[in-house]
Amino acid sequence: MAKDTITYSWNCRTVDCYPTKDDNTDVIYNVHWTYTATSSKKDSEDNPYSAGIIGTQVIATDDITDFVPFADLDNEKVTEWVTTVMGEDTVTSYQDSLASQIADKITPKSITLTVAE
Repeated sequence: MAKDTITYSWNCRTVDCYPTKDDNTDVIYNVHWTYTATSSKKDSEDNPYSAGIIGTQVIATDDITDFVPFADLDNEKVTEWVTTVMGEDTVTSYQDSLASQIADKITPKSITLTVAE
């Protein structure tokens, strides 16, 4: 039997911006993120097991030394900012939580059933 692998992905494309700040335009100060885990294992309908976490992360704007124009940003760069602010321990904690959610879906510890009338 193949080992279950989990792929993690960030979506950090929705952001709140100040229209102008310190002679810069569209300055990101808050990121709405989604962190998703997808398992290589599939359910009975051939869909991969998955789990997600959503949140927001404030990005400091009090000292903008290496401003990147909004048009030059992509998901990868904003994700780098978000995960740097969060720190490695928080990101690892999210990965552990997502892996646990998937494991619970694959082998549930509890299920809900409805009794016939």
